[in-house]
Amino acid sequence: FVQTSVDYWFKVQVEDSMEQALGLGQSFYRAAQEHLTRQAQVVVAGIREQQFAWGGKGMDRYLEQRYQELDLNLVGVITPDGGIIQNRHIAPQIEPDWPEINERIKSNFASDPMTPILLPMADNDLIVVFTPVDEGRTGYLMLGQAIGQGVHHKLRQVINGLTEYKKLRNLKNPWKMTLYLTLGVMTLLIVLGAIWFGFRLAKELSAPIQALAAGTERVAKGDLSVRLEDHSDDEMGSLVQSFNRMTEDLRDSQDRLEAANERLGAQNIELEERGRYIEAVVDNITSGVISLDREGRIGTVNRAAQRMLGAIPALVMGKRPGELVRGQFADLMEEALEQMHVNPSSQWQRQLDLTVRGRDLKFLVNVVSLTGEGGDVTGTVAVFEDITEIEKMQRMAAWREVARRIAHEIKNPLTPIKLSAQRLQRRYGAMAGDPAFEECTGLIVSQVERLQQMVTQFSAYAKLPEVQPKPDFLPPLLEEVLGMFRHAYREIDWQLAFSGPVPEFPFDREAIRRVFINLLTNAAEALESRGEGREDGAVTVKASHDAGRGRVVVEVWDNGPGFSRAAGQRLFEPYFSNKKTGTGLGLTIVRSIINDHKGSVSAQSDPGKGTVFTLTLPDK
Repeated sequence: FVQTSVDYWFKVQVEDSMEQALGLGQSFYRAAQEHLTRQAQVVVAGIREQQFAWGGKGMDRYLEQRYQELDLNLVGVITPDGGIIQNRHIAPQIEPDWPEINERIKSNFASDPMTPILLPMADNDLIVVFTPVDEGRTGYLMLGQAIGQGVHHKLRQVINGLTEYKKLRNLKNPWKMTLYLTLGVMTLLIVLGAIWFGFRLAKELSAPIQALAAGTERVAKGDLSVRLEDHSDDEMGSLVQSFNRMTEDLRDSQDRLEAANERLGAQNIELEERGRYIEAVVDNITSGVISLDREGRIGTVNRAAQRMLGAIPALVMGKRPGELVRGQFADLMEEALEQMHVNPSSQWQRQLDLTVRGRDLKFLVNVVSLTGEGGDVTGTVAVFEDITEIEKMQRMAAWREVARRIAHEIKNPLTPIKLSAQRLQRRYGAMAGDPAFEECTGLIVSQVERLQQMVTQFSAYAKLPEVQPKPDFLPPLLEEVLGMFRHAYREIDWQLAFSGPVPEFPFDREAIRRVFINLLTNAAEALESRGEGREDGAVTVKASHDAGRGRVVVEVWDNGPGFSRAAGQRLFEPYFSNKKTGTGLGLTIVRSIINDHKGSVSAQSDPGKGTVFTLTLPDK
């Protein structure tokens, strides 16, 4: 049987048939490839004959015509580097597979741009050839033609089958020996199985007792899933059934105990998750939260409280508030705790002014009691709200209303006063003959013009136009503004630097122009205020793009006298100015415009060494 079967499998006719099938498939593939290559050469010759511009519209129309005439599935031209496919025309049936085809074409060009490729698809296999134009310097013409469904897969199967057949043919004799050995082992197993069956039949009478003993041992080790099978009606069958009922009762009791443990564990996990959730909420809210236990010791300090108060948790945890503060604040904290002790349902609220890390801040403090389910007081919670910026915004709104009213009340009488003084100058200046008359009327006109300028600034501050950001480039605007100041203040060294390219981003060009004019005017006036004989004044504007944080940063630095820490805290407030002249609205307008752009502005100064203003604008 072995000799006849193996020799029949490895007949010469089988190998010849497989090789002929492989040769037939390869001949069909080569014929399709050569036919498509000849068509590509004809198309290239037509392009040269009609002198079409490579990649132009005329060439595109010509390719579309040849695409329809030759019944092609894909036509296009490829750039010399193989990166872009142009003038392509794709049959509808291969349009869904185009992304995969495109990737295969690019991969082919990376290794060998002259090799045709065969691409298996859902409906048809596609053969694609590439014809270089001017040895590839101009580009490549790409033609694709469907050659039937499954050709690539069937050709691959024939190749794999022939390869496997040749491998198996080399294993013909070992395979015979393996079959001999396998049949011998099977015969031996049959003999051994017959012997084992005999012993099994002999042990059939003692099997239930052995199973019962083994089951009892497993139950003793904790395995309550043991079930014995014995359907007889004798005493042994009753014993087995009693054993099964015992294990079922034990298993039910164990299941109830495990279910209770699981419920208890789930409750513990839920409590832990709820605790972590509450902790995460408290840590991520913007209000500062400090909790005290029943004994009045600090238990938790969230991140906002650490940032607002400059508190370090390791230094304050477990301490009483009276150990950390003195004077007025200690009295206020004692008052709050006393009120919570006397009336736990009440709320203690105060507004406090604190200096934290050199900054004057205003906080709204609320203190409430924590009560349990039975109404017992379990602790106290103090919530801190930083209202510094809110108060500044309210103050700016009030100043803006004041500016509007001042501009309205003062603007009307200024023009008649100025016109009257000018009329007196023209009518009676020559007749008076007194220099004091001319000086007084000129003083009236100049002061009225100064008042008009101030009123104009008041109106501009009270009616700042709404910004309208549009995509624009910042560097040309900076160069334009600095060029204007270079001509106006020639004694100052004006420098503009860029830390890398600054991309296009949305901003209101006129509003940002006003911002930089105000900042550079302040810098120039600060340098002039240093006194005469100081010709080393310098102003540097540095712009950069922080792609990681999505922002554009502009720094305006001058080596002027700077300002004090107290002045720095009020620098952006309305009508605050270190100069003898001016309205104090320039930096307020700067901050308002930058805030309208969803950005921020800050200032740092080293008295006697200079000042730097930092503007941050979002790049989207």
